[in-house]
Amino acid sequence: MRSGWSGPACVLIGLTAPCLRAQTIEDGLLLPRKTLVTGVLYSHDSWDHYWEGTLKRVNGNIGTVTTQTAVWSGSYGVSNRLNLIANVPFVSTAASQGVLQGMSGLQDLTLAAKYRLLETPFTEVGSIRAIAVLSGSIPLSRYTPDFQPLSIGLASKRVSGRFTADFRAKSGWFLTGSTAYTWRGKVTLDRPYYYTDGQLFLSNEVAMPDVFNYNLGFGYSRGGLMVPITFAGQRTLGGGDCRRQDMPFVSNRMNFSKVNAIVMYQLPKIRNLSTQFAYGYTIDGRNVGQGTTLTMGLLYTLSFGSPTTP
Repeated sequence: MRSGWSGPACVLIGLTAPCLRAQTIEDGLLLPRKTLVTGVLYSHDSWDHYWEGTLKRVNGNIGTVTTQTAVWSGSYGVSNRLNLIANVPFVSTAASQGVLQGMSGLQDLTLAAKYRLLETPFTEVGSIRAIAVLSGSIPLSRYTPDFQPLSIGLASKRVSGRFTADFRAKSGWFLTGSTAYTWRGKVTLDRPYYYTDGQLFLSNEVAMPDVFNYNLGFGYSRGGLMVPITFAGQRTLGGGDCRRQDMPFVSNRMNFSKVNAIVMYQLPKIRNLSTQFAYGYTIDGRNVGQGTTLTMGLLYTLSFGSPTTP
């Protein structure tokens, strides 16, 4: 059972350059050429209500499930059109009640290439751009995924394709829409059988359903301040529901809808250092926890050349 955060598929964080160019896999911005942004963000996610299939409930055997994540991220502008992004999360889980022990360790390495397909004026108000992203993730440690909801991830190798459309007004307002399709590889369990979706499988390999994600965001960016608000959704293309009074399974359908609000601010006396604060809340789901997520972090920018060089 995961919270309505992006889950173990990947941990996405915002990055800022001197002019506060946000940089995530989903947004519509890119770093200038020869610009590196790196930093660490910490997030705290917790839930005590969850959806067992479509039934919303609580469970006294686990109480409140808390997931803490520290993510190192780096993003580099190869050119003004192409950025490379890397994320490495360390995840720790815990339950407030019962006998189940939490887990901790390195989760999955995510690498992404983000390419601007086009950018053109859109009326006299602003401009519009289209961006394509190719990303992939692999587990960094031999953690077990067969311990939901306290596992630190799903241990599935993944490849994702994403398309983003972004409109930027000259006044500072922006609107961004993004969709992604993720192909997920099989997961290997430490047992020779499993039961899910009404079937018994005499195998230790679990076929993982693919995932469709979408995001819609709007906000304001001017000078050293950027405030985006986003609505994010995930739909798993297959998989069964959690069985009544049973632990979740790694290939369960995990759907959610979530709202996020982010404030990114460039510190005025330290020009290359920026802060980020974020709040997220899961408003609806299936086989996930109704999580509240708080995020904070620091990001630093290094420039190795003229940012205007093509």
